[in-house]
Amino acid sequence: MVRRIPPGRVATYGDVASIAGRPRAWRAVGNIMRDCGRPDVPCHRVIGAGGRIGGYGGLEVLKRSLLAAEGLIVSGSRVRNFDRVRWRGGRSST
Repeated sequence: MVRRIPPGRVATYGDVASIAGRPRAWRAVGNIMRDCGRPDVPCHRVIGAGGRIGGYGGLEVLKRSLLAAEGLIVSGSRVRNFDRVRWRGGRSST
């Protein structure tokens, strides 16, 4: 599921859980992202509700850099224009 999030877009832990058919499993998604460590899974594109970027396993600076490299702007601890860059799966919306 996370591999489907396009570059320059983000999804929340809850979005990923809902798309996977388990809408209340957002905490499990967070645990999976924390422990993933696979370079082919763009875990940095999964963020907290309301656009909060989260801790990224203690590497928040790295997460900020990866998001910025995709053209996203992080201001404080949130992704700017969150509603515009949020991806909810399925059809491509901007």
